[in-house]
Amino acid sequence: MRIPERILTAFVVFIMAGLVLVPTAQVITRGVFVLPFIGAEEFTRFLLICLIFCAYPLVVQNGENIVMGEFKAAMPKRLRGIVNWSISISAIAATGFIAYVTATNISRNLTNATPTLGIPFWLFLGATLFGFAGAALIHLLHLRKPPQADTNIAV
Repeated sequence: MRIPERILTAFVVFIMAGLVLVPTAQVITRGVFVLPFIGAEEFTRFLLICLIFCAYPLVVQNGENIVMGEFKAAMPKRLRGIVNWSISISAIAATGFIAYVTATNISRNLTNATPTLGIPFWLFLGATLFGFAGAALIHLLHLRKPPQADTNIAV
């Protein structure tokens, strides 16, 4: 595992820990101390959004996304190579386009924030931009050797 991948993995694990700890703290403060944990739901939603989009490049890097392996296994080797290349090109176009649209939306929502905690919307959108731009870059790197190898087929 390369250093950037380790750093991103550690960051995602940190977010996941927060996703567990914040609702737990809310239950404890309300149930035991009868104190409200103001904004816990909003913060939990924020953590979930960040977790999903920040982990997306890791999913793509490790080839853990859906690949329809059984369908492709039935194809001749040459056709399978063309399909893999087409998938990579389509994925680059789709993730790149979503990253572009997200970057445009960030510039339009710089002053907007969540109602309770005042978390700026650009943080949510920033996680989305990071996830899709990272995935586009990884798909681009995978053009040389697509991760849709024949090894992830259940036989």
